[in-house]
Amino acid sequence: MKKLIILFCGTLALAACGNGLEKKANEKLAVAKAAYERGDYEEAKSQIDSIKILYPKAFEARKAGQALMLDVETKAQQKTLTYLDSAFQAKTEAFNAIKDKFILEKDAEYQQVGNYLHPAQTIEKNMHRSFLRFQVDEQGNMSMTSIYCGAGNIHHVGVKVIAPDGSFAETPASKDSYETTDMNEKIEKADYKLGEDGNVIGFINLNKDKNLRVEYLGDRAYKTTMSPTDRQAAASVYELAQILSAMQQIKKEQEEANLKIEFINKKKERKAQEAATDK
Repeated sequence: MKKLIILFCGTLALAACGNGLEKKANEKLAVAKAAYERGDYEEAKSQIDSIKILYPKAFEARKAGQALMLDVETKAQQKTLTYLDSAFQAKTEAFNAIKDKFILEKDAEYQQVGNYLHPAQTIEKNMHRSFLRFQVDEQGNMSMTSIYCGAGNIHHVGVKVIAPDGSFAETPASKDSYETTDMNEKIEKADYKLGEDGNVIGFINLNKDKNLRVEYLGDRAYKTTMSPTDRQAAASVYELAQILSAMQQIKKEQEEANLKIEFINKKKERKAQEAATDK
């Protein structure tokens, strides 16, 4: 008889403890709901996560919290999309404001993505000239090409750009270079992508108003000076590249947000089907 009484009392104590846990967990859940209602989604997530950590056996509260978390995640992604839509609109307006200052070179038959060039740096305007040419494709990928034209090859694979104060930036060896001959003129070209250019493009942009010297790095020395037009071309193409690459990044984030919403909606549908089956 005494054992039964002890067992009964223990059961009552566990029930009371369980009810106490559910009560505390539900208090956290109420705070999470309030945060959700006022649009503070990070706070709502934090409160829901704390239920799982602090009250792992408060099963009903945890279940309700999981359902609320799906709503929180949906609203958070929708808020993100609203911000991204606004940011993309702003970048589109910035692009439209300057795009007519550039030439878009694109062969519709062979190219899916064209390249923007400063009008002063088109090929037909720069025959037989050694210079640095800058371009950015429609997806925001910028590159620089060092072009050498002369009577004899120098076999260059890099360049060094030097400011009047002696500071400089130097490319690593180009991963894409080639040489040819046209009517006894030796022509060499080497390409460098932004981010793989030893910060030469950024250095030129930073020093666009200064007299910059260019040293071609090859078997033989060759030096030249960047014209003001070439420096301006570098700076303007760099500006366009920043806008286009930002637009691409926003598109990527929009796609990720939409995929997350799609995933959450499928999860909600699955849970609704499971709940209907359990009835």
